[in-house]
Amino acid sequence: MGHSYRGRRALESVDTALPLGVTALLGPNGAGKSTLLGVLSTVLSPQRGRVELNGLDPVRDRRRYRESLGFLPQQFTAPAHLTVAEFVTLSAWWRRVPRRERASAVERALESTGLGERARSRVGRLSGGMLRRVGIAQALVNEPPVLLLDEPTVGLDPRQCNALRGMITELGREHTVLLSTHLTEDVAATTDRVVVLDEGRVVADSTLAELTGKAAPTASDLDEVYERMLGVGQPV
Repeated sequence: MGHSYRGRRALESVDTALPLGVTALLGPNGAGKSTLLGVLSTVLSPQRGRVELNGLDPVRDRRRYRESLGFLPQQFTAPAHLTVAEFVTLSAWWRRVPRRERASAVERALESTGLGERARSRVGRLSGGMLRRVGIAQALVNEPPVLLLDEPTVGLDPRQCNALRGMITELGREHTVLLSTHLTEDVAATTDRVVVLDEGRVVADSTLAELTGKAAPTASDLDEVYERMLGVGQPV
Protein backbone atom coordinates (compact mmCIF):
# COMPACT_ATOMS: atom_id res chain seq x y z
CA MET A 1 0.00 0.00 0.00
CA GLY A 2 1.29 3.47 -0.84
CA HIS A 3 0.38 7.15 -0.58
CA SER A 4 1.94 10.35 -1.94
CA TYR A 5 1.65 14.09 -1.31
CA ARG A 6 2.33 16.36 -4.29
CA GLY A 7 4.60 13.80 -5.87
CA ARG A 8 6.45 12.92 -2.66
CA ARG A 9 5.93 9.37 -1.49
CA ALA A 10 4.86 9.35 2.15
CA LEU A 11 4.24 5.58 2.17
CA GLU A 12 5.87 3.05 -0.12
CA SER A 13 5.01 -0.65 -0.34
CA VAL A 14 3.71 -0.92 3.23
CA ASP A 15 2.55 -4.53 3.74
CA THR A 16 1.66 -5.78 7.23
CA ALA A 17 -1.10 -7.52 9.18
CA LEU A 18 -2.34 -6.65 12.66
CA PRO A 19 -3.13 -9.48 15.12
CA LEU A 20 -5.05 -9.27 18.38
CA GLY A 21 -3.05 -7.30 20.95
CA VAL A 22 -0.91 -4.18 20.78
CA THR A 23 1.32 -3.60 17.76
CA ALA A 24 3.62 -0.58 18.00
CA LEU A 25 4.21 1.50 14.89
CA LEU A 26 7.60 3.02 15.67
CA GLY A 27 9.37 5.66 13.64
CA PRO A 28 10.84 9.16 13.75
CA ASN A 29 8.77 12.25 13.01
CA GLY A 30 8.08 12.37 9.29
CA ALA A 31 8.41 8.60 8.84
CA GLY A 32 4.82 8.28 7.58
CA LYS A 33 3.15 7.03 10.76
CA SER A 34 0.33 9.58 10.78
CA THR A 35 -0.20 9.09 7.05
CA LEU A 36 -0.58 5.35 7.58
CA LEU A 37 -3.08 5.87 10.39
CA GLY A 38 -4.90 8.40 8.22
CA VAL A 39 -5.28 5.80 5.48
CA LEU A 40 -6.35 3.06 7.90
CA SER A 41 -8.93 5.38 9.50
CA THR A 42 -10.31 6.52 6.06
CA VAL A 43 -9.25 10.14 6.66
CA LEU A 44 -7.04 9.51 3.60
CA SER A 45 -7.54 7.13 0.69
CA PRO A 46 -4.84 4.67 -0.35
CA GLN A 47 -3.53 5.67 -3.77
CA ARG A 48 -1.84 2.32 -4.40
CA GLY A 49 -2.67 -1.11 -3.05
CA ARG A 50 -5.52 -1.90 -0.69
CA VAL A 51 -6.58 -1.95 2.96
CA GLU A 52 -8.80 -4.60 4.50
CA LEU A 53 -10.31 -4.93 7.97
CA ASN A 54 -11.86 -8.33 8.71
CA GLY A 55 -12.85 -8.63 5.07
CA LEU A 56 -14.20 -5.08 4.85
CA ASP A 57 -12.99 -2.65 2.19
CA PRO A 58 -12.80 1.02 3.31
CA VAL A 59 -14.36 2.22 0.05
CA ARG A 60 -16.87 -0.49 -0.81
CA ASP A 61 -17.90 -1.12 2.84
CA ARG A 62 -17.17 2.34 4.17
CA ARG A 63 -19.83 2.56 6.93
CA ARG A 64 -19.22 -0.95 8.31
CA TYR A 65 -15.45 -0.47 8.04
CA ARG A 66 -15.59 2.76 10.06
CA GLU A 67 -17.82 1.15 12.68
CA SER A 68 -15.21 -1.58 13.11
CA LEU A 69 -12.47 0.75 14.32
CA GLY A 70 -11.89 3.50 16.82
CA PHE A 71 -9.40 6.29 16.15
CA LEU A 72 -7.54 8.64 18.49
CA PRO A 73 -5.80 11.29 16.35
CA GLN A 74 -2.60 12.93 17.53
CA GLN A 75 -4.28 16.33 17.81
CA PHE A 76 -7.36 15.31 19.78
CA THR A 77 -9.76 18.01 20.98
CA ALA A 78 -13.26 18.03 22.46
CA PRO A 79 -15.70 20.86 23.29
CA ALA A 80 -14.53 22.38 26.57
CA HIS A 81 -18.05 23.13 27.85
CA LEU A 82 -19.26 19.51 27.69
CA THR A 83 -18.83 17.05 30.51
CA VAL A 84 -16.87 13.87 29.88
CA ALA A 85 -20.08 11.82 29.87
CA GLU A 86 -21.82 14.25 27.52
CA PHE A 87 -18.99 14.13 25.01
CA VAL A 88 -18.68 10.34 25.05
CA THR A 89 -22.48 10.09 24.73
CA LEU A 90 -22.31 12.37 21.70
CA SER A 91 -19.60 10.12 20.30
CA ALA A 92 -21.82 7.07 20.89
CA TRP A 93 -24.61 8.73 18.90
CA TRP A 94 -22.20 9.63 16.09
CA ARG A 95 -20.91 6.05 16.06
CA ARG A 96 -24.46 4.74 15.71
CA VAL A 97 -24.76 3.04 19.08
CA PRO A 98 -28.52 2.28 19.47
CA ARG A 99 -30.27 4.63 21.90
CA ARG A 100 -31.32 1.87 24.29
CA GLU A 101 -27.68 0.71 24.56
CA ARG A 102 -26.06 4.13 24.67
CA ALA A 103 -25.96 4.73 28.44
CA SER A 104 -24.41 1.35 29.19
CA ALA A 105 -21.93 1.74 26.31
CA VAL A 106 -20.80 5.12 27.68
CA GLU A 107 -20.46 3.69 31.18
CA ARG A 108 -18.30 0.80 29.92
CA ALA A 109 -16.08 3.14 27.90
CA LEU A 110 -15.56 5.44 30.90
CA GLU A 111 -14.77 2.55 33.23
CA SER A 112 -12.34 1.00 30.73
CA THR A 113 -10.40 4.25 30.55
CA GLY A 114 -10.46 5.07 34.27
CA LEU A 115 -12.87 7.98 33.80
CA GLY A 116 -15.79 6.68 35.83
CA GLU A 117 -15.26 9.24 38.59
CA ARG A 118 -14.71 12.07 36.09
CA ALA A 119 -17.96 11.59 34.16
CA ARG A 120 -19.35 14.97 35.30
CA SER A 121 -16.09 16.89 34.90
CA ARG A 122 -15.93 19.54 32.19
CA VAL A 123 -13.61 18.61 29.36
CA GLY A 124 -11.97 22.02 29.50
CA ARG A 125 -10.78 21.40 33.08
CA LEU A 126 -9.05 18.08 32.41
CA SER A 127 -5.31 17.47 32.45
CA GLY A 128 -3.57 16.38 29.26
CA GLY A 129 -3.52 12.77 30.43
CA MET A 130 -7.22 12.76 31.25
CA LEU A 131 -8.04 14.37 27.91
CA ARG A 132 -6.21 11.54 26.10
CA ARG A 133 -8.29 9.09 28.11
CA VAL A 134 -11.42 10.85 26.87
CA GLY A 135 -10.07 10.44 23.35
CA ILE A 136 -9.65 6.71 23.87
CA ALA A 137 -13.10 6.47 25.48
CA GLN A 138 -14.76 8.00 22.42
CA ALA A 139 -12.84 5.57 20.21
CA LEU A 140 -14.00 2.64 22.39
CA VAL A 141 -17.63 3.55 22.93
CA ASN A 142 -19.08 1.41 20.11
CA GLU A 143 -16.79 -1.49 21.08
CA PRO A 144 -14.88 -1.75 17.78
CA PRO A 145 -12.45 -4.66 17.35
CA VAL A 146 -9.64 -2.35 16.15
CA LEU A 147 -8.18 0.76 17.83
CA LEU A 148 -5.79 3.22 16.16
CA LEU A 149 -3.88 5.44 18.60
CA ASP A 150 -1.68 8.17 17.14
CA GLU A 151 1.09 9.33 19.53
CA PRO A 152 -1.13 9.15 22.64
CA THR A 153 1.66 9.85 25.17
CA VAL A 154 3.21 12.91 23.50
CA GLY A 155 3.35 15.90 25.85
CA LEU A 156 2.42 13.94 28.98
CA ASP A 157 4.47 13.80 32.15
CA PRO A 158 6.11 10.48 33.19
CA ARG A 159 3.33 9.55 35.62
CA GLN A 160 0.63 10.18 33.01
CA CYS A 161 2.63 8.23 30.42
CA ASN A 162 2.98 5.21 32.68
CA ALA A 163 -0.73 5.19 33.49
CA LEU A 164 -1.71 5.49 29.85
CA ARG A 165 0.70 2.75 28.79
CA GLY A 166 -0.80 0.42 31.38
CA MET A 167 -4.28 1.14 30.05
CA ILE A 168 -3.20 0.49 26.45
CA THR A 169 -1.72 -2.85 27.49
CA GLU A 170 -5.04 -3.82 29.05
CA LEU A 171 -6.96 -2.78 25.93
CA GLY A 172 -4.74 -5.10 23.90
CA ARG A 173 -6.15 -8.11 25.73
CA GLU A 174 -9.46 -7.73 23.90
CA HIS A 175 -8.71 -5.47 20.92
CA THR A 176 -6.35 -5.16 18.00
CA VAL A 177 -4.46 -1.97 18.88
CA LEU A 178 -2.07 -0.10 16.57
CA LEU A 179 -0.04 2.32 18.69
CA SER A 180 1.83 4.93 16.65
CA THR A 181 4.79 6.42 18.52
CA HIS A 182 8.34 7.72 18.20
CA LEU A 183 9.14 6.74 21.80
CA THR A 184 10.85 3.41 22.43
CA GLU A 185 9.59 3.60 26.03
CA ASP A 186 6.02 3.29 24.71
CA VAL A 187 6.97 0.19 22.75
CA ALA A 188 8.84 -1.57 25.55
CA ALA A 189 6.03 -0.91 28.04
CA THR A 190 3.03 -1.95 25.94
CA THR A 191 3.84 -4.67 23.42
CA ASP A 192 6.20 -7.36 22.21
CA ARG A 193 5.55 -6.68 18.49
CA VAL A 194 6.79 -3.66 16.56
CA VAL A 195 6.64 -2.37 13.00
CA VAL A 196 9.41 0.16 12.32
CA LEU A 197 8.67 2.75 9.66
CA ASP A 198 11.31 5.04 8.15
CA GLU A 199 10.87 7.38 5.19
CA GLY A 200 7.58 5.69 4.35
CA ARG A 201 8.96 2.16 4.26
CA VAL A 202 8.68 -0.74 6.68
CA VAL A 203 12.25 -1.54 7.74
CA ALA A 204 11.33 -4.09 10.42
CA ASP A 205 8.24 -6.10 11.37
CA SER A 206 8.93 -8.50 14.23
CA THR A 207 8.80 -9.14 17.95
CA LEU A 208 11.04 -7.11 20.23
CA ALA A 209 12.92 -10.27 21.16
CA GLU A 210 13.68 -10.97 17.49
CA LEU A 211 14.63 -7.37 16.84
CA THR A 212 16.96 -6.97 19.83
CA GLY A 213 18.15 -10.55 20.27
CA LYS A 214 17.10 -10.46 23.94
CA ALA A 215 14.34 -12.42 25.65
CA ALA A 216 13.17 -9.51 27.82
CA PRO A 217 14.32 -6.34 26.04
CA THR A 218 14.21 -2.94 27.72
CA ALA A 219 13.70 0.45 26.12
CA SER A 220 17.50 0.91 26.18
CA ASP A 221 17.98 -2.33 24.26
CA LEU A 222 15.48 -1.18 21.66
CA ASP A 223 17.09 2.28 21.49
CA GLU A 224 20.42 0.77 20.55
CA VAL A 225 19.00 -1.33 17.71
CA TYR A 226 16.59 1.38 16.56
CA GLU A 227 19.27 4.06 16.26
CA ARG A 228 21.55 1.71 14.36
CA MET A 229 18.70 0.70 12.07
CA LEU A 230 17.74 4.26 11.16
CA GLY A 231 21.37 5.15 10.70
CA VAL A 232 21.74 2.68 7.83
CA GLY A 233 18.11 2.78 6.68
CA GLN A 234 17.85 -1.03 6.73
CA PRO A 235 16.84 -3.63 9.26
CA VAL A 236 19.59 -5.23 11.30
